[in-house]
Formats: sequence, C-alpha cells, structure tokens
Amino acid sequence: MFVESGRGAGPGAGGLNHLSFDPASNSKSLQFGSPSGACVSESPTENGSDPSKRRKRTNIPPDGGRNLNLDSISMGLPMSDPTAWATAMNNLGMAPMGMTGQPLLPDFDPALGMMTGIPPINPMMPGLGIVPPPIPPDMPAVKEIIHCKSCTLFPPNPHLPPPATRERPPGCKTVFVGGLPENATEEIIMEVFEQCGEVIAIRKSKKNFCHIRFAEEFMVDKALYLSGYRIRLGSSTDKKDTGRLHVDFAQARDDLYEWECKQRMLAREERHRRRLEEERFHPPSPPPVVHYSDHECSIVAEKLKDETKFSEAVQTLLTWIERGEVNRRTANNFYSMIQSANSHIRRLVNEKAAHEKEMEEAKEKFKLALSGILVQFEQIVAVYHSASKQKAWDHFTKAQRKNISVWCKQAEEIRNIHNDELMGIRREEEMEMSDEEIEDPSEMKETDESALVSQVEALKEENDSLRWQLDAYRNEVELLKQEHGKASRDEDTTKEQQLKLLQQALQGMQQHLLKVQDEYKKKEAELEKVKEDKLKIETLLETLKEQQSVANEEDKERDVTDGQGNESSMPRVCACSQEKECPVEKTLSNSPVKSEREALLVGIISTFLHVHPFGASIEYICSYLQRLDSKICTTEVEVLMTRLQTTFKQELSGVGASLEKKWKFCGFDGLKMT
Repeated sequence: MFVESGRGAGPGAGGLNHLSFDPASNSKSLQFGSPSGACVSESPTENGSDPSKRRKRTNIPPDGGRNLNLDSISMGLPMSDPTAWATAMNNLGMAPMGMTGQPLLPDFDPALGMMTGIPPINPMMPGLGIVPPPIPPDMPAVKEIIHCKSCTLFPPNPHLPPPATRERPPGCKTVFVGGLPENATEEIIMEVFEQCGEVIAIRKSKKNFCHIRFAEEFMVDKALYLSGYRIRLGSSTDKKDTGRLHVDFAQARDDLYEWECKQRMLAREERHRRRLEEERFHPPSPPPVVHYSDHECSIVAEKLKDETKFSEAVQTLLTWIERGEVNRRTANNFYSMIQSANSHIRRLVNEKAAHEKEMEEAKEKFKLALSGILVQFEQIVAVYHSASKQKAWDHFTKAQRKNISVWCKQAEEIRNIHNDELMGIRREEEMEMSDEEIEDPSEMKETDESALVSQVEALKEENDSLRWQLDAYRNEVELLKQEHGKASRDEDTTKEQQLKLLQQALQGMQQHLLKVQDEYKKKEAELEKVKEDKLKIETLLETLKEQQSVANEEDKERDVTDGQGNESSMPRVCACSQEKECPVEKTLSNSPVKSEREALLVGIISTFLHVHPFGASIEYICSYLQRLDSKICTTEVEVLMTRLQTTFKQELSGVGASLEKKWKFCGFDGLKMT
C-alpha cells in the first residue's frame, strides 16, 4: 500500500505505482513513468547488428557510485517527479543524484549499490528468493501516490508534522475516518481501506465521515498511515469529489468487550497455570489414620510406651479423639492411653535438663578455650612489642619493620575482639547470678500472699492428679478382676501377686493423699490468718484516721473560742495591734506546721497545686514529691494537708466507680477569710 524510501514495491502490491524493471529477463526498453505520462526509452543494442547504435556500458567506480555525474549515463529523464527518479536509480544500484549533482537521499547506503561490471540484483527477480536487508530506523519514509480503481490518493507534504491522534483505547479495532468527499460511497471506502486488512463493518455518516472496524488490531496501524492523504474520485477536480483524509482511533463498545473477554481468558489461563505450579510444589499429604478398633487400640497403647514410636502414636490418638471415638465402652482404653502419654512428661523434662546441662558444659569449654586463645594472643603481641624496641628494631630492614608493624596491629585488633567477647560472656553470667540471688525485700513482702496462693493451687492440682491416678488404678484392678475370672488356674497366682502389688500401691497413694490433704488444710489456715491480720490492720488505720480528724476539728473549735474571748476583753483602740499579734502567737503555740521539713513540703505542694488549678489526686502529688525525696509516703502528706484546711481543700468528682478525690489549693481564699 505504501513504499518506504530506498525500496521498490513488489509485484504483488495492489494499488501502488511501482516500476516493473527486471534487468535479468526483460528485453524491452527501459521506461520511467513521469507524472505527465511521457516516457523516455532507449533500446539496448549490445547484441544488435548496428554497432554504431550500440550503447556503451558505464563503469561504476568501486566506491559505490558516489562520484557518478549525469554525463556518465547516456539517457535523458525529466526531473518533474524526484521520487520516481530516486526509485529508478536505486533499482539500478546507484546513489540517487539530482540534476545539479546533489544527492536526493542523504542517508543512502553505498553497500546496497551496484558493484563494478555486475548488474544490480533485484530481490524481486524471478527464481531468486532473496529477502531484502532491513531498513535503517533513522531513514525517513517517503509516501507515494496510491492508485485505486475509482480514486487516487496523493501523499501529504513530508515537511509537515504528523497528524495528531487521540490516546489509543484498549483493544482498538475501529478507526474514525474524516474528510471524505461528499460523493464517496461505501464501495470506494472499502476499496481504499481493504488494502490495510479485512474490514468487518463500515458505518458511514451523512456528514463526510465514517467508522471502519477491522478484524485485527494491527490493521488499525496500517489505516492510520493513510491519515493526511488527499483523495480524488476519478479525474474530477470538483470539491464534492475531493477531500483530505483524517484517520484516528475510535472507541467502540464491541472492541472493549472483546478486549475484556480476552483479558479474562488470559487471567483464567494464568490462574490455571499458577494452580498447576502450586499443586506441583505442594508437599505430599500425610498417610491416612486407621479407624478405631480394639486391636488397633492395643497396638497404639504399646507404641505409646515406646519412645521411638511415641510421636506417631500420639497423632493417631489425637485423631481418634477428634473423630469422636470416645464413648462409655472405650472410655477406659482411652484413659489408659492418655495416662501413658502423660507418663512421657517426666522423660521430656529430664531430656530438657540434660540438654541444658550439655549446653552449660559447652559454654564452659568455649570459655576456657577462648581464655587460652587470648593468652596466646597476648604472648604474640608481647613478641611484637619486644621486637619493636630499639635494641632489635635497628637491625631489621624497612620492609621487615613494615611487616612487623602491620602484623602487630592485626594481632591487637583480633585480641581486642576476643577479649570483648569473653567480657560479654562474663557480664551475662554475672547478670544471671545477680537476678537469681538479689531480691528486693519490699517485693518479698508483696509476693508472700501470692506464693501462698500458688502453693495452694499447686496442691490442688497435685490432689486432682492423684485422684485421677487412683481412678486409673481402680479401672486397671477391675479389668484385672474380669480377666481373672476368664483366665485359667495357672495364671491365678501371678494375678494374685499383681493384685497385692496394686493394693500396696493404692495404700501408699492413699497415705500420700492424706498427707497432701493435711498440708492443704494447714496452708488454708495460714491464708485465713493472713487475711485476718490484714483486716485488723485496715480497721486500725481507719480508727487512726477518724481520731486524727476529730482532733483537727477540736483544734479548730479551740482556735475560734480563743479568738472570740480576746476580742471581747480588749478595747477597741488596741484591736488592730492585737489582731496583728494574735496570729503570730497562735502560729508559735498551736501551729499545724510542726517542723521545717513540713513547711518545705507545704511550700512545694502549694506551688504544685497552683500549677494544677483543677486539682490533683494524692497519688499524683506523692509521685511528684517522691522524685525529690523517696522517703515521703502518702499518709504523711495526706495528714499534713488535712491539718491545713485553710490552705488545701479536698473535693469529690465523679459518680459510682469513677469517684475520684482531688486536692486543690485555696490559700488565697483562706487569706481573705482570716
């Protein structure tokens, strides 16, 4: 449909203005088509009878014909169509040159030209299946005139920019074609665009545009190449028979639907492929667990007693229990299997202790080996230092001194690294020892009750486990009795011995159980005593608080009565002086602040509450004071603040469980009242 620069179109390209020239088999005159329709011909007479009319062969230099001028070719050719001229010269294997000797194509490749004395090889020669070499990407494409049966397409100006297009929709197979002639029909449009590929549908409008849907997406790119071409119907120059094509992408629902279907199909294929890969890399499923029966139960019970087969048997037991195989008939068998599984706990604990012991021994060995290595490092470093002294250093060469200093630095670095590692191990051991040995006495007091409670719980658990063991022994005794009735007389003696042993074991277990019960009762009594002591201490604290509040109220009442008696006895003239002296005397005699430490506390609490105008709880105040002095306790601070009711006041906020007591600073209000 279109031809790029430097190539001749093949013979099968329909609608193209190509040159049918074959120097190997064509004996006709060489013709070059011009736009005016005139042709210039010259018949070759190399084998003819007239030697005077014989054409001379031009010898082309080996550089590919770059210095070839117009005089070397004995033919006349009009230059009205430079494209046809360039195509003809390229078919001859020569560089396309103009009338003035200037090359028509600046990017012409001389390797594609004709060699000296050899006619040019045409890729379209009959009998030769030679594929032409690829076009360089930087070579500009030259659009040519396209001749159709009922119309002609003229290429746009190559110096103009390419026509603008919209963004390509996904799966686009439809194009918009505008600028059609008014007299254009669907047959003419089909004739022009069927060269791009199979056309499925054409939707033409009355306003000189249409939509064309192709079978494949790549055909749209071929159709876009026709954008900018001028179309002329026949040989008419009427406006209704001419137009300028504008081809652009169009958005169609059918294209989008087909693209989505294709994407979904690809997604399904991808999911199927991933599923196959995942199934291929899946680990094999475990072997199935056998169904429960008395025979299988006896086998699993024997495996549970064996350490090597314990894990397999436990998995089978777990599966049976989850399946719901436990019922009244099989409860005793399952209980005996669970009991045998429980017996492995002590073994596992012992194995863990043995591994821990091995780990400690390995740590000790590593520490000893590391200390020995460090001693040897110290000796090596001492050798380097002694060698670097002046007595021995002066006798070494420069290269030897340099090597010794480098070795000394390396040895010191390695020694420091190992020394840090050994010190870290020792620090870890010291920290473990300190955590085990050093305990805070205050924490000991707080954990006494929790220790007693934990002991009681441990005794309860031990009591329950002993009861379960007794039940298990009783079940085994019953099973043995049943078997005793069915067995023969020869086995009676052995069973009687087993029964005696079991009875002795039961007696020992009962005695141990009685001892545990006695210990449990003693611990409960101790716990009750501790609770009673705690209640007594709380009641004593409450009574002390009440007595303190009563004493504070009595002090206030005495202060009020003393002030009234002094005011009645003194004359009015001395009232002012007495009012100034009385507070000083009261503070000296009956002052609520009894020491300098309490005065400092009052000042600090006042400044703290002044910063918190909405009040603060006693715990918040004490946490602030304990940063200054860790010996301060909450009771001391609360007693001091209750004594100074004119400076501090207590308010309650919240309801029910959210009830909260807060202290506020009211010294300014108390100063006004006094």
